[in-house]
Amino acid sequence: MPRFTADAEKSGDVRRHRGRRNRTAWLKGFGRRVLILAIAAAAALFVRVYVMHFAVVRGISMEPTLHEGEWLLVNKIVYAFGEPGRGDIVILRNPSELPDSPELIVKRIVGEPGDTLEIRDGRLYVDGVRLIEPYTDAEIAGVGMAPVRIGGGHYFVMGDNRRLAASMDSRSFQAVEKERIVGKAELVIWPIPGWRRL
Repeated sequence: MPRFTADAEKSGDVRRHRGRRNRTAWLKGFGRRVLILAIAAAAALFVRVYVMHFAVVRGISMEPTLHEGEWLLVNKIVYAFGEPGRGDIVILRNPSELPDSPELIVKRIVGEPGDTLEIRDGRLYVDGVRLIEPYTDAEIAGVGMAPVRIGGGHYFVMGDNRRLAASMDSRSFQAVEKERIVGKAELVIWPIPGWRRL
């Protein structure tokens, strides 16, 4: 039977102690990593829900300003500190009840609470004054629209594409409540060569 000296026994104790210490250190390190990941995930979720959002343009309703497949950075917190304004490009919950309608749509605010809007001779008028719209490249096709007054807390939205049947907007589903507005589109972030502020 082999005999161990006190030094050998001490050496075995040291190895066992080091092994326990290494396992404890590894568990602490793992726990720290899990905590960091959980905090990062919670922060990302908070930002996604309350601060910013990414949206992808679908369809032609916002041409020539926005094009199919472009990615937008949407500021979701901006309207917590101020009101939407005429000219803002917004992402909103689609009020249309048509089957297969997308949940979110992108449009431009052209009318604010208290405005009276009218479409005649292919042009948009706000309170009797023609609205100059440098972001469009065509007159408004189709029939005109009799004067309509925008109620409190509501916004009249249109697509920049004014060709016939190119945009489903407030001309068909009426002015939208502020609560439907998810946020303001601030930047086109993809494709990279098309990066621009809106």
